Amino acid sequence: MSELTESRKEKDAFFKEHPQSPLDANQKASFNGLHYYPENPALRFNVDLEKDPQPERVSMPTSTGDEQEYFRAGQISFVAKGQHAVLQVYIPVDGGNYFIPFVDATAPAETYGGGRYLEPEDFGDGRLHVDFNLAYNPYCAYNDNWSCPLPPAQNRLSVRIEAGEKKYHS
Repeated sequence: MSELTESRKEKDAFFKEHPQSPLDANQKASFNGLHYYPENPALRFNVDLEKDPQPERVSMPTSTGDEQEYFRAGQISFVAKGQHAVLQVYIPVDGGNYFIPFVDATAPAETYGGGRYLEPEDFGDGRLHVDFNLAYNPYCAYNDNWSCPLPPAQNRLSVRIEAGEKKYHS
């Protein structure tokens, strides 16, 4: 079993059983696992983070009409399916890891229309490991009681990113 398959299995168990799962009791009772694209090694990238010299503070609207504050750390560039793509990279104002909210051409038919998230691995030398196989839905995709930041217009891709989590609801 691959590391990704094992991770997905653990996530399904968390969603089904854990008290902090985004699923309510009725959803947990009928939950049979999340839906994923098959693992796609072509959608793993080691990329340079083109850092903003002075990170701009931005407010992202959320699924509940609130706003969450981030610093725009910079951007990454990559080629997927022969198409050049750029995504903005953020850091929460109260600290934390890099955060990439995005929407791609699989939404809303196959993936959550409100976007998916990535938390790239920071190599610490100005490079990030971005693995779209780890793209996941925000908790608001499962339950309207959650408030989730919506990807900004700059992070809407015209290419299909067929990796990671698919949408939960049909």
